[in-house]
Amino acid sequence: MKRRVRAQNLGGARAIVLHRPHPTVQALTRQLAAIGLQVEQCWPDLPPSALAADFIFFDADLGHDAQFPWQPGEPPMPMVALIGSEAPGRIEWALNAGADAQLLKPVGDGGAFSALLTARAAFDARQSLSAEVADLRQRLDQRQTVVRAVTLLMSLGKTEDEAYAQLRGMAMAWRISFEAAAERIVAGQRSPSPAKPGGAR
Repeated sequence: MKRRVRAQNLGGARAIVLHRPHPTVQALTRQLAAIGLQVEQCWPDLPPSALAADFIFFDADLGHDAQFPWQPGEPPMPMVALIGSEAPGRIEWALNAGADAQLLKPVGDGGAFSALLTARAAFDARQSLSAEVADLRQRLDQRQTVVRAVTLLMSLGKTEDEAYAQLRGMAMAWRISFEAAAERIVAGQRSPSPAKPGGAR
């Protein structure tokens, strides 16, 4: 899939830098401020207001899961790892924590803007993929529910075609979707009978 990275107006965006006081923080803050971001530095814990941040830069060298008030790998905003040690274990932790981009320490006079754009694009792609997976799972669950409903109808002595036809008729009579009718049948776990329009829903 071809991905486009659009230049964004980041003026007014809010960034949290989760890192101990360090020249890296000063250099990064200067870059972010020049781009137009509002920057807040904190350590060792994120403030409650961090949940409303647009970006989080975090120390991949001394960071740990307990610093983030969400499940590992499920941040609600783009994350950029500040990496000094390229030890495989630390890089793996940063990725598992949800890093969408990285900046190598010591941070100089550049790199923040590209890290912001990369993090935003990767985060958006991950969110889109998660939504697609959730939709596929829901559709799969619905299909399984339809199969179970048809099986229940067939247990009354109907053929498969007759069971599907009855399920379709019930959905029309109840004025609900085919899948919702199947859910109602399965949830009831009772011998269904054709409903009349205007009947109980």
